[in-house]
Amino acid sequence: MALQLNNRKKKKCPEGAPDWMLTYGDMVTLLLTFFVLMFTTATIDEYELRMILAAFKGLGVYQGGRTLQAGKLAELGNTVMSLPSVERGRALDKARKKAISLFQPELKTQMVRIKEDERGLIISLAGDAFFEPASAEVRMEESRTVLRKLASLLNSPELKDRKFRIEGHTDNIPTDPGGTWPTNWELSTARANNVLHLLVDYGVNESQFQVAGFADTVPVASNDTPEGRAYNRRVDLVIITEGHM
Repeated sequence: MALQLNNRKKKKCPEGAPDWMLTYGDMVTLLLTFFVLMFTTATIDEYELRMILAAFKGLGVYQGGRTLQAGKLAELGNTVMSLPSVERGRALDKARKKAISLFQPELKTQMVRIKEDERGLIISLAGDAFFEPASAEVRMEESRTVLRKLASLLNSPELKDRKFRIEGHTDNIPTDPGGTWPTNWELSTARANNVLHLLVDYGVNESQFQVAGFADTVPVASNDTPEGRAYNRRVDLVIITEGHM
């Protein structure tokens, strides 16, 4: 009797998930990864995307039982890569790489800064390097090379159908009310306009541009320090994304 009790104690119930859950979990993970990549096709490398989609083409190419039939998935890769959003995403990525290459010397001295946000690709021109103090007059000797590079970038094929916006910004130090610029609104707008006029002289298409002056309302740094105010005195060239045109 005691022997039978000992045998019963040694028997254990199966632990862990059943074997089929391993395959199921792999499938769900692959599907999640696939749809995440589909969602971010605006920035993914074209070659990498084609390699990923190639792994899924078998679902629509090979014949099988009732579950595997030739269908639309066979052309999924070509369809995705021809979407307008993907084409525009690739063009903006090329423009960013080209801008970084063109402005390497100016990026090192912070005469030019490049970043991206929800509006698009932003090329910032340091106000103190491009303009006389409290003036909209452009320092041509210092800025001529940069403006030519900028015009070359904006005329590149990948930006042919884009819209651009030139935004003038100042710090929060008031202008002389009795001077040429009664407030920072007039000064920031005049600086943006002057940059546009010079770019047009270097061959850009004026109809692709918008101009705006924001005075001190959109700072990128604190106005409590001289360094912060220097960052805020700038002209931004925005290569606008489709959703912000």
